[in-house]
Amino acid sequence: MTTKNSSLLPLKTLLFSFHAANTIILSFLPLYLQYKGFNGTEIGWVLATGPLVSIFSQPFWGYMSDKYKTVQKMLLICVVGLLISSIIFFQMNHLVAILLIGALFYFFSYPISSFGDSLAQRRADQLQISFGTIRTWGSIGFATSALLVGELLARTGVEYMLWPFLLFAGITLIVVTRLEDVVVDSEPVQLRDVTQLLKNKAFLFFLLFMMLITIGHRANDSFIGLYITQLGGSEDLVGLAWFIGVASEAIIFALSGYWFKKYHPLIFVIIGGILYSVRWFLFAIVDTPVMLLSLQFLHGLTFGVFYTAAMAYVTRLIPHLLQSTGHLIFYAVFFGVSGMIGSLVGGWWMDIYGGTFLYIMIGSLATIGTVCMFVFYFIMKQKST
Repeated sequence: MTTKNSSLLPLKTLLFSFHAANTIILSFLPLYLQYKGFNGTEIGWVLATGPLVSIFSQPFWGYMSDKYKTVQKMLLICVVGLLISSIIFFQMNHLVAILLIGALFYFFSYPISSFGDSLAQRRADQLQISFGTIRTWGSIGFATSALLVGELLARTGVEYMLWPFLLFAGITLIVVTRLEDVVVDSEPVQLRDVTQLLKNKAFLFFLLFMMLITIGHRANDSFIGLYITQLGGSEDLVGLAWFIGVASEAIIFALSGYWFKKYHPLIFVIIGGILYSVRWFLFAIVDTPVMLLSLQFLHGLTFGVFYTAAMAYVTRLIPHLLQSTGHLIFYAVFFGVSGMIGSLVGGWWMDIYGGTFLYIMIGSLATIGTVCMFVFYFIMKQKST
């Protein structure tokens, strides 16, 4: 057991440190851009840059990883690129420059998390342990950073968010050099092999229905900070909201080994979709930051359940040779396509109609997506019998 834990230590530390860095961008970049003088629509454009770029960068880095049979070296390139581009990004003041440098920043940033999760899924399968027990360390890093950095920025000002980001990103770089690489016995993947994924109708339909649910998840990621300030809250409450949400997520991931294997992953995907619908409609009726914070425990029950189950189901659908590519395409849809739509449309809804309207709309989308996923489950069940 000691050997197993020690072999997972660099991976767990990678998940902790990168998600600690990533939460700073996710939680406070909208407030930073607002401090710079941008309105909701402009902030939406900046936030949509990352998901747009990830649609191309995720499959690209996944293909490169499968082709050269290495995750560690690709991670190293991405983390170095992330550090350099982030320093340039935070020097920019004009919208066009922020969009351009932001695209470069996100090109390196988005694959890091998905590579980490892909490694965690593979290592969990190798060691016959729960994916969630490894992935929970990313949630712990996220929660810790949200609480500490939220308090720090409430005291110093959101304009100083670069410095804690560089601290955690620097730790990530150090850890990547100590990471155990994935071992692949098959021949390097060829570009023609990727077409197998594009011909997999079950994989494509699952991604489509999942997207209807995850648009709301990503819109909330982008605008919950602005919604809290709209309700009268401050930066420390934004950090506290993320801490509560991700702490509940960490608990769900940590306990996934006890509840997850009892039923088919699609059952839990549907449960997660139902909980997403309930969560967004409840968010729409709150009128104080304290009421919103009291509902943040639902983040663990939504994202923790939904993501664990979706990741497991996608792993079943894709061939072993294309695990990295398949996982990063999944990640590109979950966080990329959904994030682009959620940021652009969500920013527009937020700007013109306000936060209440935003949450009613994403609650409706989650409901439609859950119904589609329910139908998909019964079709797939009939085909397997």
